Amino acid sequence: MAAKRKKKLVRVESVPTSPASEPTWKPTPEAKAKANRNRIIAVLLWLVAIGIEVGTIFWVLKQDEINMALLIGAIVLIGVLSIIGSLLWKKANQADPARRSDPVRFFLKNQLGAILAVVAFLPLIVMIIKNANLEGNQKKIATGIAAVAAIVAALFGTSFNSPSVEQYTEETARVIELTGDDIVYWTKSGEVYHLCADVSAVNLESEDNTIYSGTVGEAHAAGKERLTLQVDMELEQCGFDPIDEAEE
Repeated sequence: MAAKRKKKLVRVESVPTSPASEPTWKPTPEAKAKANRNRIIAVLLWLVAIGIEVGTIFWVLKQDEINMALLIGAIVLIGVLSIIGSLLWKKANQADPARRSDPVRFFLKNQLGAILAVVAFLPLIVMIIKNANLEGNQKKIATGIAAVAAIVAALFGTSFNSPSVEQYTEETARVIELTGDDIVYWTKSGEVYHLCADVSAVNLESEDNTIYSGTVGEAHAAGKERLTLQVDMELEQCGFDPIDEAEE
């Protein structure tokens, strides 16, 4: 039987986050810069998608004989660009979330992808339906494909569990309370982060066989949603003091 490979431990390097004495979590300069780059790329992709929509409405749909392959190709391309933009925007929000205490900004920042998906498709769908140069079957096919693409793009653009500064602040305080430091551990394929490198969850064999460590904010920037629910078990595995139920 082959011996199990020992996992490599990698520390995610960055400038330290706000000291524990500060009441509010803040992203590191590196995380902020990366989030801004992702947002710029996302906006550019969305602008290109809307540009293709405008070109489709005012050129493709204005032809006496409409090229269906070109129309469907434009619809698919708009959808792909919208989805990629939304994924980048969500990734940026994981690294640099909005404040839940500012509800308007929080909503717009987290649901912008869904809003722009509607902007990129709704006028096009309306113009396809109204177009006199499309035959009945052509109109049904184009409308159906555009509607499906719009729904898929809107779903990718919708944030169902939006991160917030308040969430990261509470989680950071919780981790420091449990372990004494804002350092957590995760694997590339996992969805949550953990309390130390010795827990069983991060030592299961994985694709790159690597354990990553960093702050709570860095774990979220890496795509981890939250702290594991197996806190009691991990405290024991890590050798930390158990939770005092009287303080809970």
